[in-house]
Amino acid sequence: MRRTGLAALLLVMSYAGCAPKEDGEGGKHVRSERERDSILGASRLPGARVVRGALGVSDSAAARNARLDSVANQQ
Repeated sequence: MRRTGLAALLLVMSYAGCAPKEDGEGGKHVRSERERDSILGASRLPGARVVRGALGVSDSAAARNARLDSVANQQ
């Protein structure tokens, strides 16, 4: 009886250890690089203005590439 209980306990523990996490890494929200940069750009830290400028340039380049792709798809 005691061995059966121990075997059942080990089986349950091994199953619980292999179960997938519900929210990725234990409920911790993982931000993208864009989100982190946006938060940094909105702060009052030194260099935040440069980060905001870089994000603006990145957005502009992405918009330009989207326009070029749409023109290429129309031909």
